[in-house]
Amino acid sequence: MRTRIPARLDRLPWSKFHWRVLVGLGSVWILDGLEVTIVGSVAARMAEAGSGVQISPTEIGVAASLYVAGACLGALLFGQLTDRFGRKKLFMVTLALYLAATVATAFTFAPWYFFIARFLTGAGIGGEYAAINSAIDELIPARLRGRVDLVINGTYWAGAAAGSAISLVLLNTALLPADLGWRLAFGLGAVLGLGVLIVRRHVPESPRWLFIHGRQDDAENIVRGIEHAVEQERHEQLEEPEDELKIRQRRTISFRELARTAFTVYPKRAVLGLALFVGQAFLYNAFTFNLGTLFGGYYGVSSGTAPMFLVAFALGNMLGPITLGRLFDTVGRKPMIALSYFGSALCTVPLIWLFLTKIGGEWGFLGLLVVTFFLASAGASAAYLTVSEIFPMETRALAIAFFYAVGTGLGGIVGPVLFGQLISSGARIEVAIGFAVGAGVMALGGIAELVLGVKAEGAALEDVAKPLSAAE
Repeated sequence: MRTRIPARLDRLPWSKFHWRVLVGLGSVWILDGLEVTIVGSVAARMAEAGSGVQISPTEIGVAASLYVAGACLGALLFGQLTDRFGRKKLFMVTLALYLAATVATAFTFAPWYFFIARFLTGAGIGGEYAAINSAIDELIPARLRGRVDLVINGTYWAGAAAGSAISLVLLNTALLPADLGWRLAFGLGAVLGLGVLIVRRHVPESPRWLFIHGRQDDAENIVRGIEHAVEQERHEQLEEPEDELKIRQRRTISFRELARTAFTVYPKRAVLGLALFVGQAFLYNAFTFNLGTLFGGYYGVSSGTAPMFLVAFALGNMLGPITLGRLFDTVGRKPMIALSYFGSALCTVPLIWLFLTKIGGEWGFLGLLVVTFFLASAGASAAYLTVSEIFPMETRALAIAFFYAVGTGLGGIVGPVLFGQLISSGARIEVAIGFAVGAGVMALGGIAELVLGVKAEGAALEDVAKPLSAAE
């Protein structure tokens, strides 16, 4: 079968349809940022007397680890199912799971119940990443894919900033009882998720996925509907593209074939994905693992003031992808990804000097930290962009899931084991060594991009990685 569906999707101008995709699908990152930050903020309150639940700080730490484990396993499970059964079915299921688990968390009455609720919340979020990132890449025009992906990934930090700000209000016992504020904090995530679910109902299945899996009529109807809406909106006729793709339609593709393709047919790309994800995971955990404790223990910042520092840090992270995203489509993937990885690694040199000498105090350290992660956040977002476009369409969700699980797993393991010990040592030199380790691994990610990077800017996904179903 021959099709022009990919070319027809890629030639579309930006429209209301794309805004609907952006809001309906991209908001998963906001939810994740909100979840992680709120749990960090309410942890101390839940462990206090009068919180309405008997739970210790250690048990809250266990729950945080279970959230990470759930996210990793959820990504891998739902990633495979997304490639097999379609993007839309799974991104509705994963959001429903997140909503149910988040509402359940607000009604926590015992540690074991909290553990289960957090694990399932993580599974929903992890599954979202696999289903959502693959759907977004397949629905957004090729010339805009880089900037849109980076902006969406950067909104994680909008959720983190909102979580910190909301916690300041909801945990204020002058406004709300100690046993109610933290429950409302979890409930807010569910309210936002419900709004997203309503918007998401109107986002279609990926026509690319439908055609490859033998449902060409459904794919054609969806694309025609999008084209008609765009023509009505812009009052102009769309030109018919010339590029055609020849496909051997298959209803199912085995998991074994998917895994073999991702990691044996494209071994260099697999190494690139690992290097980018490991690099950003190490740098982020070197600096941000228990950032509040870092400011409190080494700069004397009070626990009441610390959330303001975290909001500033989150906003810097959010602005990086938003500001630089366009350049990943115009200047190119390789130079911009390498620049963001090397640039953030180099910024740690003066940052370590400020930390060791105490020059500039907490504000000087915060200012340079924001600059460092302005670049690092763009790089980390580009890591997600990279793995979502350099593997064949049939393996896309599984590839995203695998690398997401690697990055998230490292964050949950390396952070507490390595960097947590360094921060709690009380010695600035030991903390600085942790900073240097994170920067070094980040720089290795930059080297991998220079050597193995793929020039995917402006290219159709089918040109970046030929579908397994492509016919000669």
